[in-house]
Amino acid sequence: MGTTANPFKPLSQMELGDWQKLGFKSGLEIHQQLLTKRKLFCRCPAGIYNNESYDAEILRHMRPTLSELGEYDPTALMEFKTRKEIVYQLINETVCTYEMDDAPPFEMDEEALDIAIETAMLLRLNLVSELHIARKQYLDGSIPTGFQRTTILGNDGVIPLNGRTIGIEQLGLEEDSCRIISDIGHTVTFRTDRLGMPLIEVVTKPELFTPTELMQAGEVIRRLVRSTGKVRIGHGAARQDVNVSIEGGTRIEIKGVPSLKAIPRLAYYEAMRQWNLLRIRSLLHDRGITSDEFKGSWRDVTGVVSRTDYVPIKQALENGMRVGAVLLEGYEGILGEQVMPAINFAREISERVRVIACLMGKPNIVHSDSMEQEISNTMGQKIRRALSARKGDAVILVWGSEQDVETAAKEIMIRAKEATEGIPSETRQGHPDGTNGFERILPGADRMYPDTDLPPKPIADERIERIRAQLPEFPWDREVRYKELGVPADVIKTFMRYPDLAKLYATTMEKLDKRWGRLVSVIIGQRFRSMKRRGIEMSIFTPETITAIVSAIEAGTLNRESLFYLLWDLALHQEFTVENALAKYSINENDAKLLEEAITDVCMHPPHFFSKDPQIRSRFVTGTLMKRFQGRLTWEQVSTIVDQKLSEVCNGGL
Repeated sequence: MGTTANPFKPLSQMELGDWQKLGFKSGLEIHQQLLTKRKLFCRCPAGIYNNESYDAEILRHMRPTLSELGEYDPTALMEFKTRKEIVYQLINETVCTYEMDDAPPFEMDEEALDIAIETAMLLRLNLVSELHIARKQYLDGSIPTGFQRTTILGNDGVIPLNGRTIGIEQLGLEEDSCRIISDIGHTVTFRTDRLGMPLIEVVTKPELFTPTELMQAGEVIRRLVRSTGKVRIGHGAARQDVNVSIEGGTRIEIKGVPSLKAIPRLAYYEAMRQWNLLRIRSLLHDRGITSDEFKGSWRDVTGVVSRTDYVPIKQALENGMRVGAVLLEGYEGILGEQVMPAINFAREISERVRVIACLMGKPNIVHSDSMEQEISNTMGQKIRRALSARKGDAVILVWGSEQDVETAAKEIMIRAKEATEGIPSETRQGHPDGTNGFERILPGADRMYPDTDLPPKPIADERIERIRAQLPEFPWDREVRYKELGVPADVIKTFMRYPDLAKLYATTMEKLDKRWGRLVSVIIGQRFRSMKRRGIEMSIFTPETITAIVSAIEAGTLNRESLFYLLWDLALHQEFTVENALAKYSINENDAKLLEEAITDVCMHPPHFFSKDPQIRSRFVTGTLMKRFQGRLTWEQVSTIVDQKLSEVCNGGL
């Protein structure tokens, strides 16, 4: 691996064969909030957020507990090392004693269960006959109880993708976690308004063989769950976890990706990171450094560096902090090896120090592969002598409180030793540039155990049949039907995102001939969407209203150009009926007679930028008059008369 040529081209040039050579495998975990009135295991309202204020605070500390097998989950142990104080900001309207683990759970919300079953059917999963609630440990503080209640509804489903099927491992129903407000040092602050909201988790099988396929699979699942019209949309309502591995590597989970468009670059850089970590392992093995032969140590060197001019350490010493030095035998040059663009192996270590020792400074370490740029040669030699470092050894300095320095030094040695083994199993956080950073150790199966507060819940056949009878059409089948009706591509996307507009379109088209499919889709998918985004109440636009408008166009009493003005009149003037609107905008014989007078008026009072170019002048006058007549005359009617009269009225000048 150490001498293997770099297999990575620019992402846009990577082909399927390139990914196959890497042994790239990936899968998705998609979390989607459900559009319910209440939270999953209590009676608090769901979907109410407050970014301005809160009513109370609670301070807590988390500690790991033994699993049913008498073992600790490694993620829980890692979180415990951080010694975090966890602050919860509570809002009276959206929190209760259940969420603070001071009361038992209520029975599962029936509305949420119905939506989850419906989604499971659309994914063609094999449904379970009985739900069993489990507890999943979360020691990062995002859930005050320290665990999330979750259950599996079905497994072994499929979705279509690029002419083949992708397996769906399972669908789970669980409660959402808190929103993080800040994470500074040893204090993390959460707000609990999102806590407990019903959430489905769709897990694909690792059958996605390129980063582009990852994004495409996410789009298919998003369209499918939104087709129910019963999921929340908007920022934070859907989040993706991306699982990536290459041959010789291990599964790495990139958490909480908010945008599907970000997935390809995140997966690309993670594959690159894994390849480089395997290359670094080969470099270490070539030096005879394996897991068994790894040697590392550390000591406090506060006195040794007391006269340093390096500003971060100098300021730390002035604040009473300590400085530790870690010796990594044989690691010279390794810390500077690149793992992702502009990110070297030392950055991997720095991230562990930031997360686990809570040393948030930038920088929080300095190392011998770059130390000569920050630490004087004389000081560097003193440090090396204090550690009994030899040629070929690497040194890392870290500073902070006494306990934090000890935690950091031990974590540095753990991460350095892991480099001899390859790629540690981690949960990582995606960055906007496509790179990623350490978040926590990847959880193991030990963090899951049965919940003793809730009994098993049978799923009755009658319930399944009721939901099956109301299943929506598959989104890909809807897309085919839309295309046959001439619906523009951008409007198809709108209908997939806004089920209420799609339903209005379907109901309206039941009353009209198919040849009006394109016009009606533009009215609803473009005009109505624009109004909806401006907060206009859409209930005034019924299938009957749209049908009356289309009938007027078909009868020749209304021009299509009038639609913009007519629809806004209806939207902004609630007392305005469709009959009033059609009367106001109907074709008027007098308009043609008034047009010539209007052309003269425009030319008699031209604006200062009135162009001398005949074509530009003609378009300007035509556009001005179209607004004046509000579409009662067509563009062709106006532009024809304008072209005839403009040179005559304006005398060819201006």
